[in-house]
Amino acid sequence: CFLAGNKSQDSGIAEMEELPVPHNIKISNITCDSFKISWEMDSKSKDRITHYFIDLNKKENKNSNKFKHKDVPTKLVAKAVPLPMTVRGHWFLSPRTEYTVAVQTASKQVDGDYVVSEWSEIIEFCTADYSKVHLTQLLEKAEVIAGRMLKFSVFYRNQHKEYFDYIREHHGNAMQPSVKDNSGSHGSPISGKLEGIFFSCSTEFNTGKPPQDSPYGRYRFEIAAEKLFNPNTNLYFGDFYCMYTAYHYVILVIAPVGSPGDEFCKQRLPQLNSKDNKFLTCTEEDGVLVYHHAQDVILEVIYTDPVDLSLGTVAEITGHQLMSLSTANAKKDPSCKTCNISVGR
Repeated sequence: CFLAGNKSQDSGIAEMEELPVPHNIKISNITCDSFKISWEMDSKSKDRITHYFIDLNKKENKNSNKFKHKDVPTKLVAKAVPLPMTVRGHWFLSPRTEYTVAVQTASKQVDGDYVVSEWSEIIEFCTADYSKVHLTQLLEKAEVIAGRMLKFSVFYRNQHKEYFDYIREHHGNAMQPSVKDNSGSHGSPISGKLEGIFFSCSTEFNTGKPPQDSPYGRYRFEIAAEKLFNPNTNLYFGDFYCMYTAYHYVILVIAPVGSPGDEFCKQRLPQLNSKDNKFLTCTEEDGVLVYHHAQDVILEVIYTDPVDLSLGTVAEITGHQLMSLSTANAKKDPSCKTCNISVGR
């Protein structure tokens, strides 16, 4: 319903015409923290419009708090600018999140009150993942804390015995890529989309060898570094995050040149120079490939192609299973100043 103008007898102001209701709303140019909105309006009373009211809400899922206070202001009051209008920065829009939006037109009165149209229909849209620009900002933050480089010679993957038995029996001895879970940054374009196999390469400072403990199982597949990372592979930066802990994780992707994984990453992730970066390097010395990894972050390396068990060895480790270090579907700490960028969380 619209508000009528003051009808006091001495002022002689007649009831105002209704303002046009926005319809045929279109959302375009969606990023992880902005979007453009446009709509159509009847031309009647159009020249009286001074402002737009935009009501934006996160789409409630079945698990959300049903008793959310309904009067929390989610409206943006914007001057009536030519459409499409860009909305950014007025809310902390989160990446990869579903929202509902509705619009009214409004006319500001002399006394500061607004006359408003009825609300438009409600439409839904979903914000985008981090772009390469946002990931480059994350990459730069990660570089600051990567620390000095340590030599290593093997990539390794820990699992339960049953996993390796299953690979031998059902996959002809080849570990298969699987879709990455939703751990890490909420806006990461690889979560739920990139297929790959997780490997570690961290070494113990005193031995130069992989640690004997692992959160992922007592059996370890070890493979010489050059079998996965060499001049025929490309290296990409995927994510930087922490989980309410002092240590930080960096996700890197190794993809054989021209493979589907390589094509996926090329479009979405910053590419690193394999010989010269702050996280993982492959250089040649006297005809031999030499490998280094960053000391002060925990590297998680995703390899995008199948890997045959015959290329390495599987053996039981002697250490403990440290479940607290598991990162499966772990949520990023949104308040950490070290690993967040100033766009939607």
